[in-house]
Amino acid sequence: MLFSFLGQRSYPIGIDMADGYIKLVQLNNSGKTIKLIAGTDNLRPDEVVAGSCQWQSWAIEIIKMSFSSQGFKGRNVVVSIPPGEVFIDHVKMPKCSKEKLNETVLSKLKQKLPFDSADAIVKCVETEQDNLIVFVTEHEKINRHLAVYEKNNLQVKSICIWPMALTNCYGKFFGRRQSDADSIVLLVDIGSKVTNVVISRYTKPLFARSILIGSEKFGDEEEIKKFIRELEACRQFFSNAYNQMDIERMVFLSGQTVDKDVCATIAKQIDMPAQMGDCLGAVEISSPSTIERRGGKNSWATAFGLSLS
Repeated sequence: MLFSFLGQRSYPIGIDMADGYIKLVQLNNSGKTIKLIAGTDNLRPDEVVAGSCQWQSWAIEIIKMSFSSQGFKGRNVVVSIPPGEVFIDHVKMPKCSKEKLNETVLSKLKQKLPFDSADAIVKCVETEQDNLIVFVTEHEKINRHLAVYEKNNLQVKSICIWPMALTNCYGKFFGRRQSDADSIVLLVDIGSKVTNVVISRYTKPLFARSILIGSEKFGDEEEIKKFIRELEACRQFFSNAYNQMDIERMVFLSGQTVDKDVCATIAKQIDMPAQMGDCLGAVEISSPSTIERRGGKNSWATAFGLSLS
């Protein structure tokens, strides 16, 4: 009640649970500034296999410890499923009723899926020009993640697809000009092992893909060239799917976790105007905080976007 009276709002806790780490973030909106009121980053131990029962026990304990020591407010969380556990494809809108959409799309994709379609959960996101982004994951994996939150008595407000989290982060911090509402941007979120790419019109995703190259390989020129070819392939796919739609600029949402010179090299090779999107630099950070602005290996963009959902 007091926060509402003063015009302040604490967002839900965003939990970015990936194969290699768990990040928890909570933001606060005072009406004038966005403040980071709590956050923690926990790397998965090498001996813990991602997705295993041991991993689940580790995740439960990490989240329990984070809530007891980091000053998070409330028990409402917005979570995401790791990119490696979500199959993504792009298809044209089929001729069927809305009630039959998921079933129809799944029937077209089941031969591509890396798992049994009988256990699949499908979400179709309508974009533009009769295009759909299709997200598919396994029901079992959803339940495995939900069990972690249930063990910690957390209220899952929503499961947010990671491209939506990235566009949330972009829209709140880096797309605030009036002209940005209609601009198409290439969002590049570089992690240590994986890079997540979204092409969006403001906060509306039009294309999404994970590239299995991260900053750990940027010391190798050949890997950077391979990375650039992957980005070019994303742009080419987008150009083929969306007629007469041009990307205005690239935004590196990984902030200071990736060397600026590397980002400049990538942007030059792609031949596209670029912007550094450092979400940690866009907020006021409460003191003391366990989050370092520099030196981190993984971007905070997804976690921030989840909290903003």
